[in-house]
Amino acid sequence: MKKFSIYLAIMALMMASLACQTIMGGGENDFAPDVQEPTDFDTDAPEGGDDGTTNFNAGGDSEFAVPDDAFNVVTADDVLTFQTNLSAEETASFYRDEFGKQGYSEDTSMAIEFAGNFTMVFTGHASGKSIYVVGADAGDGSLYVTVTLQ
Repeated sequence: MKKFSIYLAIMALMMASLACQTIMGGGENDFAPDVQEPTDFDTDAPEGGDDGTTNFNAGGDSEFAVPDDAFNVVTADDVLTFQTNLSAEETASFYRDEFGKQGYSEDTSMAIEFAGNFTMVFTGHASGKSIYVVGADAGDGSLYVTVTLQ
């Protein structure tokens, strides 16, 4: 009787498997998308820096200024991010000067500086939003900087 139960269970599994294959299209791989390789894209590698790093720019122009040595610049709506070889103090000074010229005021109650990292907030943007400037030590002598309008 025990052998009969095992054979019955195996038969039930086989029937269920066949039923699933029938419902799903007979087990063919017709579910794979028809992918065509793009042919009109730029295959050139980004420019390399003198120090062996790769430099890229993506996203177009930003309303926010960047230091002259900015590299790996990426922009999106209300966001700018890049790397610089300036120190945290030099980068903070750059934005104090730039945003001061544009009539923005620094909210010093929101300023934080520690261990090569900083956060600054500027008010006075026409949108009523604040501009946040955040710098973080990249560990290789450069600084990651993000400027956002929030």
